[in-house]
Amino acid sequence: MCSHYEIIREKERLERYFGVTFPDDWDPTKDDIWPQYEAPFIRRPREADMDTGDDAVQDREIERGRFGMIPHWAKDDKIGRQTFNARSETVDAKPAFRDAWKNARHCIIPADAFYEPDWRSGKAIPTRISAVDGEPLGIAGLWAWWKQPSDGAEIYSFTMLTINATDHTLMQNFHRPGDEKRMIVILPPERYADWLAAPAAGATEFLQLYPAELLKAEPRPREPKKTDA
Repeated sequence: MCSHYEIIREKERLERYFGVTFPDDWDPTKDDIWPQYEAPFIRRPREADMDTGDDAVQDREIERGRFGMIPHWAKDDKIGRQTFNARSETVDAKPAFRDAWKNARHCIIPADAFYEPDWRSGKAIPTRISAVDGEPLGIAGLWAWWKQPSDGAEIYSFTMLTINATDHTLMQNFHRPGDEKRMIVILPPERYADWLAAPAAGATEFLQLYPAELLKAEPRPREPKKTDA
């Protein structure tokens, strides 16, 4: 399960690679994203599905939301601590995700890298996984909206889709021994627009393992805590 990833801080790089316009009024305060942190995600604008005749309507837009899905029926936002990943095998049935899946609320989570624990040494070594060519990663996800009970404010949130990675030559090295090997769904850049526009009935074709040779893994062990001399 991926609970930690890095955002793309360079506005120009994000806009160039994903074809979106980043809001001028938002400067992310964190590079490393954990569940319930706010981060950017890319979705298809509602206007793009309407026959308005407006050629200026783009096929994708960037939004800000919380990492960890908060379904519309949630009483509070605490559920987001457990809903940052959605298993592709059960996403259509789990209450937290099924509405977003049924309504094809597809999104792309832009990332520079994601982290998984490597247990092969007997200890969990945080490992940074990124693209070999240094380009950003577009992670397939679902998004939702939720009205905050206290003031009625609309809050967006998102989750990453995951698939079994038992046969993946890189991702099979992570997680605890005996645990199922999982991998987030990384989209090829040429499929970004297709994923955002895909109907629910056609979504499963995108849930594929990303080629291991296009990824690299670098151990990032935590620095030991400093003690007073």
